[in-house]
Amino acid sequence: MNPLRSLILAAAGNHTIRRVVAGAPVSRDVVRRFVAGETTADAVAVTSKLVASGLTVTLDYLGEDTTDAALAEQTVHAYLELLDALEAQGLAERAEVSVKLSAVGQLLDERLALENAGRICAAAQRCGTTVTLDMEDHTTTDSTLRVLAQLRESWPWVGAVLQAYLRRTRDDCARLSGPGSRVRLCKGAYAEPPDVAFADAHEVDLSYVRCALALLSGDGYPMFATHDPRLVRLIGERAAAFEHKPGSFEFQMLYGVRPEEQLRLAQLGHTVRVYVPYGGEWYGYLMRRLAERPSNTGFFLRSLATRG
Repeated sequence: MNPLRSLILAAAGNHTIRRVVAGAPVSRDVVRRFVAGETTADAVAVTSKLVASGLTVTLDYLGEDTTDAALAEQTVHAYLELLDALEAQGLAERAEVSVKLSAVGQLLDERLALENAGRICAAAQRCGTTVTLDMEDHTTTDSTLRVLAQLRESWPWVGAVLQAYLRRTRDDCARLSGPGSRVRLCKGAYAEPPDVAFADAHEVDLSYVRCALALLSGDGYPMFATHDPRLVRLIGERAAAFEHKPGSFEFQMLYGVRPEEQLRLAQLGHTVRVYVPYGGEWYGYLMRRLAERPSNTGFFLRSLATRG
């Protein structure tokens, strides 16, 4: 693993560093490159701008590893409020929501997480949009896929996320690539042991390609989350070889990362979905984004120095 990536992921779990970064007067201004803001209004405003430019959106209310039922309920209410706002602004057809099950009670009780995620799915259906279940560290993978299967009994459009750095993921892609299935493929952003995950960047890239081919050869709707120009080009080529036309798959990228490329792909006729996080619990998200793309660390540190 890249030493800088290891250092950043370690910082993500360090409470002292968290207090320093979160408390720095300039931090919140810098974070706005990657996070829409803290409120529903902030999230909707950013969504409106992205949709107006020809992009689609998935929104994530930040928070995870909840061990308090009241906080899980608070997260559910945040999503319900967001969905109502998207519908009221006429954005629901172009913006869905992404949900981390650990934020809605998974660590307390899987059944609670299922019930809470079901409430969000029901609201999304009423508003005319969809939900994707984010994937977290490997210890929650089986639980998340169990919840996904149960949710799809009522809402078959619920999306899954699979992480290419896990050794199991190619098999999961094959299993989840059936008709109507929506799967977002990403590289992965958590610190994982080598027995369950590839550590070398080249191995992760190779796994991503193998998983992408498994999804493209299936009957589902693949969603490719990557900023890597090589992978974007390869996916475009392989999608054409599998006779996938634009609209039968999509590219996904993070808010604030390669915005020009997002617009370029959209102008070529591709569906491009921007992952937009919002809320006050931005620290863990930011650290994982820096770890995924350590070059962003320089941007962050320069911004702190410039504004400090």
